[in-house]
Amino acid sequence: MINFRNIKFIKSAINKEDALLDLPNVVFIGRSNVGKSTLINLIADNKGLAFVSKRPGQTKLLNYFNVDRKFYLVDAPGYGYRKTGKKDDFDKMMDSYFNENESLKLVIWLLDSRRTLSKEDIDFYEFLKDLNVKSLLVFTKSDKLNQSEKSKVIKMAKENLSEFEYILTSSLNKRNIEDLRKKIEIKLYED
Repeated sequence: MINFRNIKFIKSAINKEDALLDLPNVVFIGRSNVGKSTLINLIADNKGLAFVSKRPGQTKLLNYFNVDRKFYLVDAPGYGYRKTGKKDDFDKMMDSYFNENESLKLVIWLLDSRRTLSKEDIDFYEFLKDLNVKSLLVFTKSDKLNQSEKSKVIKMAKENLSEFEYILTSSLNKRNIEDLRKKIEIKLYED
């Protein structure tokens, strides 16, 4: 059993050479401002663990959090909009991280449930299908949807992203956070 509340920030890294690979890695990735850092804080039940900003593009490095001395939760910069830095730098960092990384055991791909898939989302989807690493799709900000809109998100996931198991979450009402913890633990240790 993993104690997700036993978590601490370890370091930031710019590439795999600087990365922590001694424990399994679970990486959180998605568009800028999708809620990666907020979701990490919810999973850890610690509002101040990962820096959260209203401005997109604030996470610029791979941030490593040790979870219960069992794995690293890695907060990746968002793809898409970035006010500072070059897209090439982001691509190089992420290519370095994903290429031949035997420590990478699970990708948590976050999508804003209120948004349609962007070109960057579709590109990442294609990349993820070819990556051959376990993945989980997390729709964030579901509290901002009515029941009809939630049904549309579920239908879109079933029709367009059927390769991935998915879950809808909310930072406002903490919807499905415990289920997400369980799914991470199961996916991390299943063969």
